[in-house]
Amino acid sequence: MKIQNKTEFEQQNLFGTGTPNTAYARYFTGDSFLNPLTKLGECPVFLANVTFEPGCRNNWHIHHASEGGGQILICTAGSGWYQEEGKAAVSLEPGMVITIPPEVKHWHGAKADSWFSHIAVEVPGTNTGNQWCEPVTDGEYGRLQ
Repeated sequence: MKIQNKTEFEQQNLFGTGTPNTAYARYFTGDSFLNPLTKLGECPVFLANVTFEPGCRNNWHIHHASEGGGQILICTAGSGWYQEEGKAAVSLEPGMVITIPPEVKHWHGAKADSWFSHIAVEVPGTNTGNQWCEPVTDGEYGRLQ
């Protein structure tokens, strides 16, 4: 469900917007916000609600792991996009779950005309790490409808 109005979006964003995602801002086009739901060290699985303003998306990236690993996205509010390299983009709506295996280059973010939130789950594994790649170009993003 596309939501352009931030106040209306906040009413539906059950897990909260959180604070500006300044630590990873260089890997995003537009503004994103992070609300950690678990604490590393207290829980073996890190979950965070990530919120994207309209048009915001993260760079292409890869979750590396020699065993296990990857990422799960649980879409919670607004409307967004997910795309794996070489494949068509997938429209994201609340209630959808995206399972991203390790070693798959991908990106995700909001649609141009909607706020968007998902819970990001870092799947535990061995030798895990995230490789940030190039930004999604305005041309690539602009072709999505």
